[in-house]
Amino acid sequence: MLGSYFYHERIRKSVAMFGSLFNNIYVLRHNSAGSTIGTVKVPIAYAPRDQALVRIRDNANLDTDTGMSIKLPRMSFEMLAFTYAPERQLQKMGKIQKSIPSDSSVVSRNKIYNYVPYTISFQLNLYAKSQDDGLQILEQILPYFTPQYSLTIKPFSDYADVKEDVPIILQGVAYSDTYEGAVGDRRVINYQLDFEMHANFYGPFNAGKIIRDVETNQYLIGAGSADSDVWVSKINILPNPLGASADSDYGFTTTITNTVDSA
Repeated sequence: MLGSYFYHERIRKSVAMFGSLFNNIYVLRHNSAGSTIGTVKVPIAYAPRDQALVRIRDNANLDTDTGMSIKLPRMSFEMLAFTYAPERQLQKMGKIQKSIPSDSSVVSRNKIYNYVPYTISFQLNLYAKSQDDGLQILEQILPYFTPQYSLTIKPFSDYADVKEDVPIILQGVAYSDTYEGAVGDRRVINYQLDFEMHANFYGPFNAGKIIRDVETNQYLIGAGSADSDVWVSKINILPNPLGASADSDYGFTTTITNTVDSA
């Protein structure tokens, strides 16, 4: 079972897909009159929450800091856990089959067994220095999750026609505010959003020959001498056209050859 190399990049694609959901979030800046004076695109990076908070708070004392601190607002996300999801498991011996074309015709098919379902837990963190910035970011995310938002992906790079829906479910939102502290300390408002992604994992493809010619012989049992069987006809079935792909629209040509006079 193990030892046959394959790599569908499913985990890598899942991480990239999740992060790309939040690539275009903006915060508007307003003056005292309420007029918009600027637009800030909120950056996002893959990083654990604790690491991001340490970076934000490094040299964050406004009285002594001579270096460059991380600008806010910003976002970070991380993948937390994988959990098997038995309620989504299909019949394990079911297969997806796709043709492998040769120079002249399709002579074999790739087969892969049904997926193994897992739930991937993600956490998205929003960091802001003002409540208004944090609320602007949060309200650009929440309306899309009811609580599920689905994306469509192509799980196999070699088969662009195979598509799969991937639900992403918002589980909840937590809030923290480091408002307490010395006057010169930097305030960090943090919204923590927990998500679950329904991901499916596939094993390796296995190639198998395609049946392109079926031949059946019919006999009359005990109709010959000494109760022997008598061969009466041969049935031959071929695809029409002969070079048809197993995934295309095709018919069959059936040829029946009688070897004994029916009269």
